[in-house]
Formats: sequence, structure tokens, C-alpha cells
Amino acid sequence: MNPLRVSAAAEPAALDTLQAALGEFWAERGLPADARYAFELALEEFLMNVVMHGQTVAAAKTIWLELDTPPGAIQMVFEDDCAPFDPTGRDAPDTSLGVDERGIGGLGIHLVRQMMDRVDYAHASGRNRLTLTKHLAPASPDRASPDRD
Repeated sequence: MNPLRVSAAAEPAALDTLQAALGEFWAERGLPADARYAFELALEEFLMNVVMHGQTVAAAKTIWLELDTPPGAIQMVFEDDCAPFDPTGRDAPDTSLGVDERGIGGLGIHLVRQMMDRVDYAHASGRNRLTLTKHLAPASPDRASPDRD
């Protein structure tokens, strides 16, 4: 199947549209429901970070989302045209501290990194690009051969 590609203005209202697209992608490919939450969380985290921190007064920004299923995995590529920012370069927050003792920020990307098998960042052609990959568990023998008697 072809990857799903969608773009939207970087605004809170885009979340509903993008999550609906993610849901359709999941249903069309029969992907495991337990893996979906990690991608929903990542989508919300990155979109809201762009909305809250990446916008400039001068110009509205755009986000691009691509979802694909390379062999044995699910992959989401999230791009924005904001100033370069590598969220993977941040240290993980000290989760042993209480909420009021920790610095603000960083928990969302930390959670995403914990749920994904791979998180990569690049900045090219004026865009931030986050690539998230989650490996799928191998199909059980009962599910691997639908024609099996």
C-alpha cells in the first residue's frame, strides 16, 4: 500500500483532522490497536509543540505527516517549517523528582522515545523532520496463514 501523506496548518484544530487520518490509516491496514496510542501521543505532542513554540508572528506554519508500513514496522514522519529544533537532543527529564521539582517541558518527547523503537531527527530544505519507527511483533502462526485449514 502507498504511504498516507497529509498536510495542515499548524494550529490546534489540525489535530482532529490528522488523528482522523491516522485512524483511517490504521483501519485500512489492520494494524494492531495497542501500537496506535504511541503514534497518537506523538502526533499530539509534536503538533502542539509547533503550535505553542514554533510559530512566528510573521508567518503561519505548516505541518506535514506521512504514515507508512515498511516491512515489519509502522513509521510516521512529522515535518514542520519552523526554526530548527531537535527535540531528541534534550536530556530525559528526571522522573524520580516530583512534578513541582522538575523543569517545565521535555516529558512528552521522553514518553514518545520510550514508546517507539527509533526516533530520528533531521533538518533539511527548511524543515524539521522527525521519523518515528515502531516494530511490529511477528504474526502468530495462526494469523500468518489465513488460508490455513
